[in-house]
Amino acid sequence: MPAKVRTCLWFDKNGEEAAHLYVSLLPGSKIENTFSPNPAEPALMIEFNLAGTPYLILNGGPMFKHSEAASICVSTKDQKETDFLWQALIADGGSASQCAWLKDRFGLSW
Repeated sequence: MPAKVRTCLWFDKNGEEAAHLYVSLLPGSKIENTFSPNPAEPALMIEFNLAGTPYLILNGGPMFKHSEAASICVSTKDQKETDFLWQALIADGGSASQCAWLKDRFGLSW
């Protein structure tokens, strides 16, 4: 049964790429559904699950940007898992921030 409530993350146009990265990093995660009104363009909506938590990405265009006001928090089992996620999320253009926060290459805070 689909989740009744999901957090929606607004992306310009690369949300499907982000969703695939995110589900590849956390065991028990998966892409659940994509909706693309025009198969020649990126998916408009991507429903996915990160280790049991449902999310929706909307490729809505450039008018809204990510901010630190909303972020994804992950409880890790040990320093090895923390280091793995940290390195994967800052790779290819992400950046470290203050107090153990980071922004991934898509601008989403973790």
